[in-house]
Amino acid sequence: MPIDGDVLLYTGATASVGPERIEPLLRTAQAFLRERAATYRRRYESAFVDDERRILLVPEGHWNEVGDELGLPEREVDAVRRAHAQQLRRLGSKTDRREEFETGLEIREAVVLGD
Repeated sequence: MPIDGDVLLYTGATASVGPERIEPLLRTAQAFLRERAATYRRRYESAFVDDERRILLVPEGHWNEVGDELGLPEREVDAVRRAHAQQLRRLGSKTDRREEFETGLEIREAVVLGD
């Protein structure tokens, strides 16, 4: 899973979804993203890339559209969105790019693809 354990814990503590639902939700989202990974890589800006993941910035509303396709309730969509954004913030803190990533998240959403 390209989302770190502490991000899972954070999401479980802050989302309106039971913590036991977070990891299965994120696995479902990863499966959806993995099927479309080539398209994502071509279409969207990579904000961060390492050996484990690529984080892209996509238009606002992206996770609502994915949630609709997957039949997820709004709370679960919010949990997935929150986890992906928090992963970008976490890596921003580690790489001294937090401010840059926060600015990006003001107008776009983060998508974490496993590499």
